[in-house]
Amino acid sequence: MIYIIKFLYSWLLPPGLFILLFLPAVIWLWRRQRRIATVLLALTTLLYLTSTGLFSEALVRGLERQYEQPAAVHGDVLVVLGAGATQGTPDIDGKGNLLGSAANRLLTAVRLHRATGLPILFSGGQVFPDSGNEADIAHRQLLALGVPEQDILIENTSLNTEQNAENTAVILQQNHLQQPVLITSGFHLPRAVLQFEKAGIHVQPIPTDYMASSSVQFYWGKIAPSSAAMSLTGLALKEYLGILAARLH
Repeated sequence: MIYIIKFLYSWLLPPGLFILLFLPAVIWLWRRQRRIATVLLALTTLLYLTSTGLFSEALVRGLERQYEQPAAVHGDVLVVLGAGATQGTPDIDGKGNLLGSAANRLLTAVRLHRATGLPILFSGGQVFPDSGNEADIAHRQLLALGVPEQDILIENTSLNTEQNAENTAVILQQNHLQQPVLITSGFHLPRAVLQFEKAGIHVQPIPTDYMASSSVQFYWGKIAPSSAAMSLTGLALKEYLGILAARLH
């Protein structure tokens, strides 16, 4: 019963609601303006497909499977890339929080730091006027998680992945670090590795923060439209476009 209710809800909330509203318009137009009806049907179908988990997870899985988890870490610094932060929101020991993907990346870095003793370099600035400074927040949280001050490096001015790579390259050179281990979300790693290579930095990639399970399972929820799936589709498409732009630039 729970899953039936979830399936029904998916059609009562956007984007499922919009799809249901478009279909009667397509039927009404079909005998009057077939060309317009065909275009509207194509757009409705596209809206539906891109808002299903079956479609969005296939897109993001194509990114996440490009790098495997290595058996061992080989490097002299753990480089973590930010992924957004909130400003002024209450935290246990201060203000400001990392968003979900950034927090997952930070957690992976702390676990690897404890296993290897390698220092952590967190890269990410304040992207928008109302967002938090990612590296500054990460610095506070790393200290709270028990990482010694001397093992923390921050780069708090980057606004995108390209700047992450360029600004990190400067800090690595200043600190005589030559073998960075790059930690970021699995979906983000292909573009990040490409940008670091363009900046002249060879990295050992460590994927984390997976958005899609490794096994493909089908159930009715996978073909129900949802805003979460549409958001994941947008996230994946952004990465594919970013990879294309980086290769063409």
